[in-house]
Amino acid sequence: MKNKTFTYIILMLLIGIAGSSMNGYAQRAKKHREGILNIDSIRAQNAADSIALLDTLQLQRQRSYLLETAVDTAALIQESDSIQQQNLKVKEKKKWIPIPNNSIWFALAIPGAGQIYNHKYWKLPLVYGGFVGCVYALNWNGQMYKDYSQAYQDIMSDNPNNDSYLDFLPPGYTYEVVQGDLAYYQNLIRSRKDQYRRQRDLSIIAFIAVYLLSVVDAYVDAELSNFDISNDLSMTLEPTILNDSFRHRPQGIGLQCNIKF
Repeated sequence: MKNKTFTYIILMLLIGIAGSSMNGYAQRAKKHREGILNIDSIRAQNAADSIALLDTLQLQRQRSYLLETAVDTAALIQESDSIQQQNLKVKEKKKWIPIPNNSIWFALAIPGAGQIYNHKYWKLPLVYGGFVGCVYALNWNGQMYKDYSQAYQDIMSDNPNNDSYLDFLPPGYTYEVVQGDLAYYQNLIRSRKDQYRRQRDLSIIAFIAVYLLSVVDAYVDAELSNFDISNDLSMTLEPTILNDSFRHRPQGIGLQCNIKF
């Protein structure tokens, strides 16, 4: 019985010693693993830091290289000039440039067609307004001249039934009244007839003048569409020496006016 108890105690001691040794071994393995992980994390962190450092050093080198590299200003100016020229060419392509000969033929064929060809539509009311005014004046003066011509023929005749001239006199004037001062009324009717004839002729001249002006305007407008107007318009006053053209000597001091356009 005593031997069994002693044996049991020895087994328990051996089991305790083995358990403690196993716990120690597990703790040492755990610490070893943690150490390996810490080393790996440190190594990874160091690698990331080194990569970031290399990137920053490379960026700094590139910046310093760009700053130290000389800028080719001539090439930049040439490039900007070429871009501006391309933009100007595009604008010139979009701008309508009429042909003067075509504008003349259009204006001669149809009044106002030259202005339409030149894309100057705002001039059409002026052109057609002039034509309408001349046509109205021509019709009015032509009709009045025709009526007064007939009245003059009637007052110059001896037939009392031909009394159309009374329509142009104030109310109350009769054939007997007119016969009392026939020479005066004959001169009056003749002067009015001649007046309306002159106005009719002037209306025809004005119509032709408006027509010719529309043609000239279309031609001049087409010619000036290619005229280059500089934005640098200036006038300066500068002192100058007045020379004597005969003696070739300075005669005095004055001012000269320079106009730049």
